Amino acid sequence: MADFTEEQMDTALHLASQELSFPSYYEPCVRPLLRNPEGHWPRCCAGGCEPCAQTLIRVALRTLELLGTPRVTPIPEW
Repeated sequence: MADFTEEQMDTALHLASQELSFPSYYEPCVRPLLRNPEGHWPRCCAGGCEPCAQTLIRVALRTLELLGTPRVTPIPEW
């Protein structure tokens, strides 16, 4: 994991959620992506899931940007 505290992650995640109009009650769904920022992330299954994996990815990417640790590994095209 990158060099940021849980408090910094919480703050950045909350800000990213606000910016992207992402409900705060879904923030725990984003945390696994932040803990493994260069790992394999889920893909949209086109099944109408709420929240959609693409939405989780958008919030995670913005959170990582706010933390100053943007993802380096490309996200696969859907």
